[in-house]
Amino acid sequence: MSRASLDKQPHEVASMFDDVAANYDLTNDVLSLGQDRRWRKEVAKAVDARPAQKVLDLAAGTATSSQPFVKAGAYVVPCDFSLGMLRVGKKNHPWMPFTAGDGMNLPFRDDVFDAVTISFGLRNIQDTDRALRELYRVTKPGGRVVICEFSHATWAPFRTVYEEYLMRALPPVARAVSSNPDAYVYLAESIQSWPDQATLAGMMQKAGWSKVAHRNLTGGIVALHRGFKA
Repeated sequence: MSRASLDKQPHEVASMFDDVAANYDLTNDVLSLGQDRRWRKEVAKAVDARPAQKVLDLAAGTATSSQPFVKAGAYVVPCDFSLGMLRVGKKNHPWMPFTAGDGMNLPFRDDVFDAVTISFGLRNIQDTDRALRELYRVTKPGGRVVICEFSHATWAPFRTVYEEYLMRALPPVARAVSSNPDAYVYLAESIQSWPDQATLAGMMQKAGWSKVAHRNLTGGIVALHRGFKA
């Protein structure tokens, strides 16, 4: 299997990420023109991890996204359903408690984490509403969620240029740097089919999250959503 279909069968998506695990971080850096580093910094600020807090980093992949929370002194659990990603992550960060898990059925008790976060992974989960409810379930009362996800550019001319990049420029760049370029064609298509910022905020509220707010990064190419568990 080289490319997941947009109906997002879990085993297909997991297999796709297994295939790209070895060069995943480098490929993301190239394809985002280095913007992914800035986005990770903004996620870290929004999560605001504190010493001794428990943080779940869902769809953590190789745990690059988890490192700012580790540096803040939090106890971080990187969770992903791609065993290939987890193996690469464990090799790079052997002390971290990597956990295999599906976002629709998380392997954690209720009310465990002070903060839960997922970056660029929510749109790859088959049932978004169920995933949002699962994140809510494992969060302590008073805890928070931060979702960083590709979204929709807010300025029409920029949106046109961005979509042209996704569908025309991204595949040849991916062929040059990725072990599975077809996976990045799927990712481009999944970005285009993803709900806009306001729709995702409504889905979060429906799942139980309160005080839901969002802000755009890089002109809306990426959006940060945050909510709290009452």
